[in-house]
Amino acid sequence: MKTRITELLGCEYPIIQGGMAWVAEHTLASAVSNAGGIGLIAGGSAPIDYLRDQIRKCKEKTDKPFGVNIMLMSPNADDLAQLCIDEGVRVVTTGAGNPGKYIPAWKEAGIKVIPVIPSVALAKRMERAGADAVVAEGTESGGHIGENTTMCLVPQVVDALEIPVIAAGGIADGRGMAAAFMLGAEGVQIGTRFLASEECQIHPTFKELVIKAKDTDSVVTGRYTGHPCRNIKTKFSKKLANGEKDGSLSPEEFEQITLGSLRKAVVDGNVDEGSFLCGAIAGMVNEVKPCKDIVAEIMAGAEKLLAR
Repeated sequence: MKTRITELLGCEYPIIQGGMAWVAEHTLASAVSNAGGIGLIAGGSAPIDYLRDQIRKCKEKTDKPFGVNIMLMSPNADDLAQLCIDEGVRVVTTGAGNPGKYIPAWKEAGIKVIPVIPSVALAKRMERAGADAVVAEGTESGGHIGENTTMCLVPQVVDALEIPVIAAGGIADGRGMAAAFMLGAEGVQIGTRFLASEECQIHPTFKELVIKAKDTDSVVTGRYTGHPCRNIKTKFSKKLANGEKDGSLSPEEFEQITLGSLRKAVVDGNVDEGSFLCGAIAGMVNEVKPCKDIVAEIMAGAEKLLAR
């Protein structure tokens, strides 16, 4: 399958792995790239030395293109932006802010720049700033989310831009990919499905929660702090949601008890204090497989439907 995304990024398939904080490291990223997609390493707020090591380890495991995701609200975003140039990273995706001030230097270094956007207005700004493509991410996604659904957002962004659009949010199989292409997307970004991959290094408890999740087992917390996140339902996430709803948790208390909760989920599998960020599509994810099998199944399913 050739699209403007495969041509732009030099990959076999127009599938990008989500840049999930604390989750997307070199083992997962290299496996997705070796499977024909584009793997991503999550920048987050990790020390630059750690991220440099992750990039170099990924290069040891794959000769295929891979990228880095930068959360622009991170305190070390400037350093990470420069690190991507210094290490010859080929793709950068961004979230939580406007990457405009970095784009000229990235483009000069030959880096393909793909911001994640939740609205048409921000998509237009990114195109004007020089982005090569955008990820239009619907509210079905795991982690930080906007309010517009993938079904509504993607076609509106496609209509508004000249650059290619990658769809994200609620896509876990070939049907989702085919639907995204019918809406005008030329690639998909997938996160939750790769949580249940053999190469994903998250705690076994996290994988088990994803596998066992039903269609109603996701909850959004943090809307009143301005940073809504989609989680798997646990006692902890329900406590956050209830505290937000009935006012028993102030925004300040909410921020305090969620500090470090993602690491507690990913690394420790701590269901009492961890935030297990996951998309609403988890109810369709029922088994752990190698990344190459996941990518092959998605592509086979999508190609079959799109050929009709």
